[in-house]
Amino acid sequence: MKHALVIGGTGMLANVSIWLAENGYHVSVIGRNPEKMQRLLDQNPAQLTPVLVDYTNTKELAEQLHHIQQQNGPIQLVVAWIHSNGTQVIPCLTESLPRLQSWDLFQVNGSSSKLEDIKANTAVPPHVDYHQIQLGFKIEDGLSRWLTHEEISDGVIEAIRENKSKHVIGTITPWEKRP
Repeated sequence: MKHALVIGGTGMLANVSIWLAENGYHVSVIGRNPEKMQRLLDQNPAQLTPVLVDYTNTKELAEQLHHIQQQNGPIQLVVAWIHSNGTQVIPCLTESLPRLQSWDLFQVNGSSSKLEDIKANTAVPPHVDYHQIQLGFKIEDGLSRWLTHEEISDGVIEAIRENKSKHVIGTITPWEKRP
């Protein structure tokens, strides 16, 4: 069975975690909130491995990555929603995940992120297929609003299905119309 890792997979990416589990992956889900994790596990416990860890603690993260790969096999797909204080998470992933096989990294970024800057400053080895997803907003009837969790998950799933190297969910223009 294929093995996926979803960082931040109990909140806005919960439906991504479930979709991956329903589509042939064993899914290891990193989250910090035990209640949110339990709600997720209640939906599909057989295909999900909870990983309650603060990803900014890269020593503990590396230990957990080693453990879940021993348990569920090498990780082939990572979906990562990483806050700005998680600058060492991607280096930890590239050190901890397989180096002899390729794997996909879908990094989810906020609406004001500068994707080109992030890509230029993200050291990704050649065996990692790096994809960027940017969260935008919606404009409806002249009013703007932020994306719902369902819209975010649907957009991430679309990016994975279509193997997009860069994908914007919603819109980021015109910037002055953002909520």
